[in-house]
Amino acid sequence: MSFYGWAPYVPVAERRAKAQKQLEKMRKKGLKVEPVLLSGRKIAASFWGKGWCDHMESFSDYANRLPRGRTYVRNGSVCHLEIQSGGIKAIVSGSQLYNVSITITPLVKKKWDAVKCSCTGRIGSLIDLLRGRLDRGVMEVVAHRKDGLFPLPGEMKFDCDCPDWAGMCKHVAAVLYGVGARLDHSPEMLFLLRGVNHEELVDVSAAVTEVAKAGTSRRRIAATGIADVFGIDMAEAGETVSGAAAVIPAEKSSPPARQPQIKTAPAKPRGRKKSTAVAPFPDPVTGDAIYAWRSSLGETQAVFAARIGITAASISQWEKRGKAAIGMQPRTLSQLVKAWELTH
Repeated sequence: MSFYGWAPYVPVAERRAKAQKQLEKMRKKGLKVEPVLLSGRKIAASFWGKGWCDHMESFSDYANRLPRGRTYVRNGSVCHLEIQSGGIKAIVSGSQLYNVSITITPLVKKKWDAVKCSCTGRIGSLIDLLRGRLDRGVMEVVAHRKDGLFPLPGEMKFDCDCPDWAGMCKHVAAVLYGVGARLDHSPEMLFLLRGVNHEELVDVSAAVTEVAKAGTSRRRIAATGIADVFGIDMAEAGETVSGAAAVIPAEKSSPPARQPQIKTAPAKPRGRKKSTAVAPFPDPVTGDAIYAWRSSLGETQAVFAARIGITAASISQWEKRGKAAIGMQPRTLSQLVKAWELTH
């Protein structure tokens, strides 16, 4: 019996059960399955997630297909969604599992430079930027329909292995809404998708901080470090291991090994000024404390950053905090404490 390229209707519950069996096989083969799961009917609620969805809905060419996509993403049919630099890979459950690929052109340098220039001096903090706590002017810049960070129709290429010949099938539409849901929780993925370096946003914040330090009344940037804002450690793969081995010379690593000798023979000091007792770890950790610590070791920001396992940009932003406390991820704080014990 012919269906003219269309498969017969399969109930949602049956599709889900079949999809789970197939996904389980993929998991065993090494695929890290990342489904889009919604907590309610609302697909996206944050500035970035809702902004993405609103942007897609603003194009009349997509009007006929997007509603079906909303239904699919709401009933959990987007079984896997992975955002990469310049593209999106997804698996959507229909009559069978369909593979969806969306290629997105990187944001052109001229647009990116314009966004950075327009936002300079108008962002309260990098945390505010990613959480969507922006003034109306900045919102208009980053979410501008033509010149903002969201892609235009001509910058997106859709591909799905379903039998629908339409430029945007319902599976592609579901993935587009799935991206909006993902941006609710991981707004940094938008920068990855558009192929722009998020560390350049730190430079924008640093520029405003310098103006604030010069004595203006402008609110100072809360430069807590891009790693803390994104909830990740930004050291490149292998950087922590190789960097740490390169920056901890023998004479700096030897004092901890000789401490037992100093304790057993206190009457015969070896002429070292360092006390055998570990100095208390700064509480709170401030920019001035980080600067004083690094300076006492005679290390550059890059070398000190490798010792901790983060980027030099983060150290630079920390030190710019001055007497203000630095907020950071628990893992980063733990690395700092360990490094402190090795160098004091």
